[in-house]
Amino acid sequence: MHLGTRLNYPTLAPQQQKRHVMTDSTLSIMQPDPAGLMDAAKLLQAGKLVAFPTETVYGLGADARDDTAVAGIYAAKGRPSFNPLIVHLADQEMGETLCAFNDDAQRLASAFWPGALTLVLPLKPDTGISRLVTAGLQTLAIRVPDHPVAQGLLTAFGGPVAAPSANPSGRVSPTTAAHVAAGLENKIDGLVDGGACGVGLESTIVSCVGAPTLLRAGGIPAEAIAACLNRPLATAADPATPMAPGQLASHYAPNGTIRLNAHTAEKGEVMLGFGPVDAPLNLSPSGDLTEAAARLFDCLHQLDAMAATRIAVSPIPNHGLGVAINDRLRRAAAPRD
Repeated sequence: MHLGTRLNYPTLAPQQQKRHVMTDSTLSIMQPDPAGLMDAAKLLQAGKLVAFPTETVYGLGADARDDTAVAGIYAAKGRPSFNPLIVHLADQEMGETLCAFNDDAQRLASAFWPGALTLVLPLKPDTGISRLVTAGLQTLAIRVPDHPVAQGLLTAFGGPVAAPSANPSGRVSPTTAAHVAAGLENKIDGLVDGGACGVGLESTIVSCVGAPTLLRAGGIPAEAIAACLNRPLATAADPATPMAPGQLASHYAPNGTIRLNAHTAEKGEVMLGFGPVDAPLNLSPSGDLTEAAARLFDCLHQLDAMAATRIAVSPIPNHGLGVAINDRLRRAAAPRD
């Protein structure tokens, strides 16, 4: 039961979701039907990399127990090996075979799973999870996605799937199959085309090792999590060695530079608006944060397609999903190495 805290995210009708994906012969495109999901599961069982949709963003999956397959994720994304991965599971029962759940973790899992919440928990011994997944830590980040295609694939595979976002590391996260193919088509083996993702922001990450701590804002507002626990979440500064994905200072970046909290565009800038703003792209003309969250990464991809070199972004209210939107925008605007 979700205690009335789940959000209704926008979804597209099946006929609106499909987009033509241009690929070469090395990438197998699979439909989100039983036959396609079984083919995708077989690729995972063979140690291959398969991208698939979740309600948040598309993930790049590999068997979390296979060192070589997990190393392939890091290689395909160009991801730093000290940045741990989230493991996706079909259900909480599988999570309890891997991790130790305290009372806080049990309460949050009951309230928000399946859904856009990742829990960081103590890793049990002898689980077989690759140390590349945890980046050598004694904790594991896990979640149960709330998406029928992800659920179908995880059930068909029957094991833990390590799955960061299916994009080159540090770049804009993918919310359609076309985004995945554009960034990784020559580097992965399979792609399940499940249409557009409904949430459009990565999962919220909460550590339940000690006091519940917000590690990354995301698709479940921190206020809803605090209400479930009947106390506020602690907050963690970005560590030099991340405890969870999405904690690097520069992340989610389009090709152009970003100026935040802009009320108008300067010469040479392309405006990304919010609310009643005259702009080529607008996250939500009505000022709806749920719509803005669902559209954020797609708009950043569109700005890349427009070859925007300088981007001005309207102010976004910093409450509810606005916290996660602002977090992604700050990281996208951060100086890059």
